[in-house]
Amino acid sequence: MPEVLPEFTDLIRVRYEKLEELRAQGIEPYGGRYERTHLAEEVRERFSELEGREVSLAGRIMARRSHGKVTFADLQDFSGRIQIMVRQDAVGSEAYEIFKKLDLGDIIGVKGSVFKTRTGEITIAVARFELLAKSLRPLPEKWHGLRDVDLRYRQRYLDLIVNPEVKRIFILRSQIIRAIRRFLDERGFLEVETPMMQPLPGGAAARPFITYHNALEMQLYLRIAPELYLKRLLVGGFEKVYEINRNFRNEGISTKHNPEFTMLELYQAYADYQDMMKLTEELITWVAKEVLGTWRIKYGEADIDLTPPWRRISLLEAVRQKTGVDFASMEAGEARAAAEKLGVELKGKTLWGEIVNEVFEQLVEPELTNPTFVLDYPVDISPLAKRKKEDPRLTYRFELFIGGREIANAFSELNDPLDQRERFLKQLEKRRAGDEEAHMFDEDFLVALEYGMPPAGGLGIGIDRLVMLLTNSPSIREVILFPLHRPRD
Repeated sequence: MPEVLPEFTDLIRVRYEKLEELRAQGIEPYGGRYERTHLAEEVRERFSELEGREVSLAGRIMARRSHGKVTFADLQDFSGRIQIMVRQDAVGSEAYEIFKKLDLGDIIGVKGSVFKTRTGEITIAVARFELLAKSLRPLPEKWHGLRDVDLRYRQRYLDLIVNPEVKRIFILRSQIIRAIRRFLDERGFLEVETPMMQPLPGGAAARPFITYHNALEMQLYLRIAPELYLKRLLVGGFEKVYEINRNFRNEGISTKHNPEFTMLELYQAYADYQDMMKLTEELITWVAKEVLGTWRIKYGEADIDLTPPWRRISLLEAVRQKTGVDFASMEAGEARAAAEKLGVELKGKTLWGEIVNEVFEQLVEPELTNPTFVLDYPVDISPLAKRKKEDPRLTYRFELFIGGREIANAFSELNDPLDQRERFLKQLEKRRAGDEEAHMFDEDFLVALEYGMPPAGGLGIGIDRLVMLLTNSPSIREVILFPLHRPRD
């Protein structure tokens, strides 16, 4: 018998002994293919049609109640639970003794007829059963065993078994992504794939993960965003493209951040950020109605109304309304003094646009509960967005906030290669000054722009945060099946 964890030694030893006993009786405890005719929930929904008929199901034993020569058990498959009844006179004495020795967590297949007990419980009267997988470790107790948050993330498979609400979140996640694809496909967007490993990380301000390709003897980066490759496709003649895939950023872990996360990015030629605002509003409201059937949702303690049209306000005006301070008329030094007077921690930020953004993020963003488009971000923090004609310190950019969190980010894309080169040079200065999150200088992308990129609107939506919103999940780790965590050792 292999070594087992000390805290489970006695319980696991008993199960190993049962395993050896089954094999000694010629019973294979790890079966193969099993023919199912129905799922548990299907039997429930179609009871009037299936009553008295034989069905075949498979699943995990989650509860059992023995009454002499009759044992009732709850069988759980992907769709839910159903009661089964095993009678000694129906399956035979030898099989009944074997069934009584099965443990909670064992996976079995059953064949039997559908009926309803005197208490009205839809049940399968088992005629034959087959052990498909012996469980060697006990499941957590429902109310005590798997409430530790860290343990739930480390052993997500147990979380899914014993916490039905967790499984519901990931079913909804799949439905949300499927609905997004359907929405975009029906509007003529083409789904594409761009490199995960890149010679230069670009498209966002973030610290990358670094890897190495032995055959080419070159350093590569896990991508922080697909933006610059998707824009290359605009240069190449694709006019409406999108990608739903992973990004990787070497940053801290919090309720809002995981180093590996899923993004939707899309680009539409001959459009601008106003078009992206319209598209974003239509997309999210359509997905919410498709998946949830409503535009009124609960997030934490907040009741959120997704009914369009959504509020639109400029970043500077949102700051002015909250603080009473007009940063639009200030230079960087004045802005810094005003921000410090408001109690804003500037974290080493010195540029006017960086300072204004810190004021917004710390004082305004948490209060944006209902959907709000915040427009016209400073050029200092928007190196890939088109500059506003009306005010060259600002860009045609918006971010969408719902529930006090950023959900989407969009630009009228910068397609002037000379302006883009200047901005890359400024990012290069920041990097040389020690800013590891500043954009890298990408000469190949500039060459692509010099061939001519059509005016375009671009949009990024954090899939994980959108799923958090639509499933009322407080942490990003609740909506990622296997979030990164520190090893126990």
